[in-house]
Amino acid sequence: MTITESPESLTSSSDDNSNLRRRRSGGAKAVEDVTESDSSSAMEASSSSDDVTGDVGDGKFSDGNEIQEEKVENEEQRKATETTPLKYVYRASAPAHRRIKESPLSSAAIFKQSHAGLLNLCVVVLIAVNSRLIIENLMKYGLLIGSGFWFSSTSLRDWPLLLCCLSLPIFPLAAFLVEKLAQKKYMTERVVVTLHIIITTAAILYPVMVILRCDSAFLAGVTLMLFACVVWMKLVSYAHTSYDMRRLAESVDKGENSDINYSYDVSFKSLAYFMVAPTLCYQLSYPRTACIRKGWLTRQLIKLVIFTGFMGFIIEQYINPIVQNSQHPLKGDLLYAIERVLRLSLPNLYVWLCMFYCLFHLWLNILAELLRFGDREFYKDWWNAKTIDEYWRLWNMPVHKWMVRHIYFPCLRNGIPKGVAMLISFFVSAVFHELCIAVPCRLFKFWAFLGIMFQIPLVILTNFLQNKFKNSNVGNMTFWCFFCILGQPMCVLLYYHDVMNRKGTAS
Repeated sequence: MTITESPESLTSSSDDNSNLRRRRSGGAKAVEDVTESDSSSAMEASSSSDDVTGDVGDGKFSDGNEIQEEKVENEEQRKATETTPLKYVYRASAPAHRRIKESPLSSAAIFKQSHAGLLNLCVVVLIAVNSRLIIENLMKYGLLIGSGFWFSSTSLRDWPLLLCCLSLPIFPLAAFLVEKLAQKKYMTERVVVTLHIIITTAAILYPVMVILRCDSAFLAGVTLMLFACVVWMKLVSYAHTSYDMRRLAESVDKGENSDINYSYDVSFKSLAYFMVAPTLCYQLSYPRTACIRKGWLTRQLIKLVIFTGFMGFIIEQYINPIVQNSQHPLKGDLLYAIERVLRLSLPNLYVWLCMFYCLFHLWLNILAELLRFGDREFYKDWWNAKTIDEYWRLWNMPVHKWMVRHIYFPCLRNGIPKGVAMLISFFVSAVFHELCIAVPCRLFKFWAFLGIMFQIPLVILTNFLQNKFKNSNVGNMTFWCFFCILGQPMCVLLYYHDVMNRKGTAS
């Protein structure tokens, strides 16, 4: 029952009505008993619902616990209303306003409400608006996507890149042999470290040389460089972890850590599983799931095909025409360059989000399901990041864990200050971002490197904004603006025009 009289008012009203009926007709006692029985049930329902409401004059707005109590109260009132006779519900004399409350969209209550309905509205509007834009684009330009996106004219000449990719497992095998010899103490620690440096360096330089010597497609070059960087990071983790395990085993043998029961083992099976597992941090064993869910795996594969096709459609239908009809963003009219960047930002954002979903959610989960890999925290809620450094800690968990384990904390343990350790981490990330883009483009302008290093002043800026405007979304909006609306479209335009200028000069 939503609004009823208080128990005292109902009791007095019921007694007065009973006395009046007795004075008017003394022979209707049975009817009065029935009436009093119904009135008492109404009073009980009203009392059970009104006792929870609290004081009217306390002058305080509802907090989180009171909102939960109000939900319970509303449920009890609903049940009471269903069981109470209709003539005792919503009496005109019952008070309609019983406590102080805020409007749901006021500043004091907006964050205590659920906005799922508004989110659904935004999704519906987003789908409707973009569907109209897609239809308008198709009516105006026709279907622009072709086989060139998937198979370029130079795809048949990309076989050296395929052979290079297939031959990369030679380097993990060499690293395993080095560790096996180190376990048997056939070589000194200095020789082991030197050999690992040679192996990891060759693992990254070999694909770079193959790409630069072959006239391959951009997509094939990026794929090979990403695969080579993953192999390099895994080899570094394997060498660093094995070195640490050897040191720990030696300390146990010397009795320095007698309370630790530890044994060092070089296992080819562990290394082979690590090289294909969706992680960059080596360890002897990983959490494993009980079985492979075939139905779930099939659904993820279907999603992967759909979203990959959607990415190709956006690139061919929207991004390529915008980029081809643009000019170099650092040359010519400034307003025109800003208009091109903003026009490119929306389709570029869609492609980036689809790439994240396909790679970090679908592909890594598919790989983890096939290998029964248990730890599937490949990302966290980076979209809620209020600072740039928080974003980098949340969006790519495999790389973040590798950086923390093999770069950041080793720097701290060697006495390097936190700021310098963070600078070194960003420098390593910037180098590999530049390799993954500049090598396939055969163009070293260091735009990707500068873009990653520019994150450091953005970290300082967003941390300042977050500290100045506490409990606000200023930092989150700054992150979205600089990272997705301005930064990525600018890099796309810079690399495209530099590549086109290089090809024009070469021809």
